[in-house]
Amino acid sequence: MGEGLDRWFKEEVLPHEPALRRYIARTWRRPDDLHDLVQEAYAKVYQAAQVSRPRSAKAFLFTTAYHLIADRLRRERVVSIEAVADLESLNVSVDEISEERRVSARQELKILSDALDRLPTRCREVLWLRRVEALPIKVIAARLGIEVVTVDKHLMRARRLLAEYLNEAEASGEGKLDGASSERDDEETCEQSRD
Repeated sequence: MGEGLDRWFKEEVLPHEPALRRYIARTWRRPDDLHDLVQEAYAKVYQAAQVSRPRSAKAFLFTTAYHLIADRLRRERVVSIEAVADLESLNVSVDEISEERRVSARQELKILSDALDRLPTRCREVLWLRRVEALPIKVIAARLGIEVVTVDKHLMRARRLLAEYLNEAEASGEGKLDGASSERDDEETCEQSRD
């Protein structure tokens, strides 16, 4: 199997290397990683072909490269624990946070919590599913039994209302949000935006 696999790899996969390099160079912003990404794509394709050879080696190779790039982008968004493992080297003490800052943070959290509580139920639910649970809009629509367009409308309304509520709180200088419109008025308006 090894010889046949090697021959398949040389004949079906390696001829696409120039196109693969161009694709990765266009897609990935760091040229220093180009060689590593190409080799990683080759390794994954070869490993998968040991189990079952794909119908189209070129399509499989480029799809593999695409997923490798997407994985790297996702990993870059997450802060590595190792990167901040040695807290002493950061010269930051946890005790440096003042009591004033703690109180301020609690007040800000309370204001945000109040603002979220004031959102119409459906708008709050859609916002939570999208921003906290990070669900795709189509999944939210299916879960709630509404159209994708309606999900978008709820998200826009929730963002606008949150901005209004937070601006009110900032203008009042208080931790309490007193709005002119009631939640019931907002609920009716939000439900009307579904149509």
